[in-house]
Amino acid sequence: MIQIRPVSDLRNKFPDVEKAVAGGEPVYLTKNGYGTMVVLSLEAYSKLTDGVEPALDEADKSAEEDDRRYTHEEIFANLRRKIND
Repeated sequence: MIQIRPVSDLRNKFPDVEKAVAGGEPVYLTKNGYGTMVVLSLEAYSKLTDGVEPALDEADKSAEEDDRRYTHEEIFANLRRKIND
């Protein structure tokens, strides 16, 4: 079940937030009725970011070996073409 709590719960009810996050689900925090952040357990965060560092290292290596550079317009045009084809 989605947990939505006011950001003040981090200060006032931290053990409750910690218990909710320990269950593996994110807790969405709001301030003045608007979403501001999400709290995750370390395990959930690790699952989200697993493999990011090696992929970034591979991209850096590829960029060092290749002189081609693309503008963001070219990148998004290529993505749109792939999605629409």
